[in-house]
Amino acid sequence: MTIEVDVAILGGGPGGYTAAIRAAQLGKKVAVIESGPIGGTCLHRGCIPSKSLLRSAEVYQMVKESASYGVALPEGQVLLNFDMVQNRKQSTVNQLHQGLQYLMRKHSIEVIQGKGRVIGPSIFSPRSGAVAVELADGEMETVVSANLIIATGSRPRSLPGLVPDGIHILTSNEMLELEQLPATLLIIGGGVIGVEWASMMADFGVEVTLVETAARLLPGEDSEISAQLEKQLRQRGVRIYTGIQLDLSSYRIEGNGEAALTATTSEGSVHLVADKLLVSVGREGNADQLGLENTDIEIDKGFIKVNAMMQTTEPHIYAIGDVNGGIQLAHAAAHEGIIAVEHIAGLKPAPLDGKRVPRCIYTRPEVASIGMTEVEARQQGYHVKIGKIPMQAIGKSLIAGSPEGFVKVIADERTDDLLGVHMIGLHATDMITEAGLAMLLEASSWEVGQLIRPHPTLAEALGEAVLDLEGMSRVY
Repeated sequence: MTIEVDVAILGGGPGGYTAAIRAAQLGKKVAVIESGPIGGTCLHRGCIPSKSLLRSAEVYQMVKESASYGVALPEGQVLLNFDMVQNRKQSTVNQLHQGLQYLMRKHSIEVIQGKGRVIGPSIFSPRSGAVAVELADGEMETVVSANLIIATGSRPRSLPGLVPDGIHILTSNEMLELEQLPATLLIIGGGVIGVEWASMMADFGVEVTLVETAARLLPGEDSEISAQLEKQLRQRGVRIYTGIQLDLSSYRIEGNGEAALTATTSEGSVHLVADKLLVSVGREGNADQLGLENTDIEIDKGFIKVNAMMQTTEPHIYAIGDVNGGIQLAHAAAHEGIIAVEHIAGLKPAPLDGKRVPRCIYTRPEVASIGMTEVEARQQGYHVKIGKIPMQAIGKSLIAGSPEGFVKVIADERTDDLLGVHMIGLHATDMITEAGLAMLLEASSWEVGQLIRPHPTLAEALGEAVLDLEGMSRVY
């Protein structure tokens, strides 16, 4: 059977389904080919389920600390029902999944459940880009389109000798499906995924060890943010090693069933053991097994090469999201999908500006940033001025019982333009949007400082940090 559409989208994650909706809005006939449920990794194995677990962990800790708010529990006992935690997570995923299915029907988008493979020129199409789809029942369908968008995402990267087995060695995928919490957890990788799981598991009462080969956690973030998060995690009992060298060949299962590794630190050799080992060392693109050898699409280090409009080296085929090796964030993938579709429709979308894509980390406290770090700004030749306000100077932060963290603003000393904003503290991932809007509108730091913010709110922290650029803060 042959299905003919204007736009075919291979992959139904945030990039794919956003592109599909935008294409339908522009009057295109659209088909989405997805081997799993619509929503992709973000909805089913990433953003949504992990944040649901993080919220449960946060509430668990909040209830344990409720006496500090004057709310005492009988006998001070707080029980954690991990089955209910997992059920709540799945209920959230299911509800959002139903919403996406409704949106596909609303926009008359055909969703084809099956494994797609790009084919070359054939009787179906004189050029490459048609997709052969193997359905669950073994039947085959062919989707022919004027344009194809590849949005197949990424998967967790593994380490030599540490192949996930679902028992001792896990990726974030298996962690999401735990039936019970381990007593101890060793996390390899101090990037975004690693620190989120460390924060969550520590809040659940798991004894966590976090190791990172770089000199500090979150090496891509501002160094002051990294230092503050490491301090907070250590205070909550997370054992952290940075700048380590892992001996992967030393991996073994000890007599008591624990996973064990040997590592070298600045202080010598250390023996690392835990019930479970989480490998969180980044992700690799799902560009293999797609049939791209049947096309002239160029692959670089496992990712599909694209131009500013998300076109591959075959101009009628586009690639968006993690699979193109760009910014590996759901909202970036969604925006790339819009760029691709609007380009297909003959509009003139602006290229994605990576400096205007906010980065959010859902630890406790949360981390959020946009733009350049201080080091990056100086390396690019800017003469910078810094504004910084501790969250403990903000009334709403003290009221909430979360005084840790700060807001840091980096501006160009010559032009007063905002170069970067970095936050760590309560609801930082929500507050960063104001900074993103300011940068989109190219507002000067002086203009941002003129906004009248309600009191008491956490949003005052950004306003005060901007005022601090000129020594005009009223709270610090």
